Amino acid sequence: MIASVPHPHPTPADARARLIANPGFGTVFTDHMIDIRYTEGKGWHDERLVARAPLTLDPAAAVLHYAQEIFEGMKAYRLADGGFGLFRPDANAARFNQSAQRMAMPALPEDLFVEAVETLVRADAAWFPPMDGGVLYLRPFMFASEAFLGVRPAREYRFMVIASAVGAYFKAGGGALSLWVSEHYTRAARGGTGAAKCGGNYAGSLIAQAEAIEKGHDQVVFLDAVENRWIEELGGMNIFFVFADGSLQTPPLGGTILPGITRDALMTLAHDAGMTVREAPYALDQWRADAHSGKLVECFACGTAAVVTPIGKVAAESGDFTIGAGALGQLTQKLRQQLVGIQHGVAPDPHNWLHRIR
Repeated sequence: MIASVPHPHPTPADARARLIANPGFGTVFTDHMIDIRYTEGKGWHDERLVARAPLTLDPAAAVLHYAQEIFEGMKAYRLADGGFGLFRPDANAARFNQSAQRMAMPALPEDLFVEAVETLVRADAAWFPPMDGGVLYLRPFMFASEAFLGVRPAREYRFMVIASAVGAYFKAGGGALSLWVSEHYTRAARGGTGAAKCGGNYAGSLIAQAEAIEKGHDQVVFLDAVENRWIEELGGMNIFFVFADGSLQTPPLGGTILPGITRDALMTLAHDAGMTVREAPYALDQWRADAHSGKLVECFACGTAAVVTPIGKVAAESGDFTIGAGALGQLTQKLRQQLVGIQHGVAPDPHNWLHRIR
């Protein structure tokens, strides 16, 4: 049972209303956080809901030197009936532990993961933004807190959850994404940490993302580390290709690509609709050729933050091209509407993905 420590100075209602009126993404944080400790030999202990506050860390904390850190990205939704829900939190809990295993960190009981997220949402339910699509973005994370210098797994960790009131990840009316293909930087290699949701993967992608922004594009897309030819994923999203015959294709996981929960859900929805869905390698030169010939008609990125977002243009040193009409396609729109409908409790949910917070 997670203990609740009273907040000494919660945000006044009028100040909170101003903050969530137009929160943007990832800069407006709620009043509380979850803090749970782990000690080798004792396990997880001291589960608490506390006031959100800065952390005090020893300068020798292992996370600062050896980067033992993992996280998840989730959303809590205000449902049509006034309640609140999570989308497949069990999948997030399972992926969190897969990341922990890869980073030599302790597993967290999945029921404790879900309880922690639910507890925070209930405590900060007043922070849901009032606009259409406003949600609480949840960030469960774990880091090595033991103070020592030495190359070994830490013996002490902290698991925490914070929440941010958010609107849309990309600006409304921004249209389809423009991508820059990184032909000099790679995100991950076989045997590495590409399938783990750890901060180091994102740190390594930032220079390529900055290059994309500098060249006037929205996101970077990475190629494989061996042949520098096969499409893998974007800086923080998976990618799908839609063909004129109605089939879908996405790069296979293979240990170098994050197993996205949104990715998995979209594949399931497409299968349910009778579509052919392939997990198969797709080369940059083939991508360009299929776009030029009309064989490829749509392309979209997906993830928790961006949900489903169309891709309109692709730029690379080896040549630029446009996907279809360069705008939102019919299938992309259909899949997005179906997924968002399930998440908000207004569409049929045959796989019981929506988890209501009691």
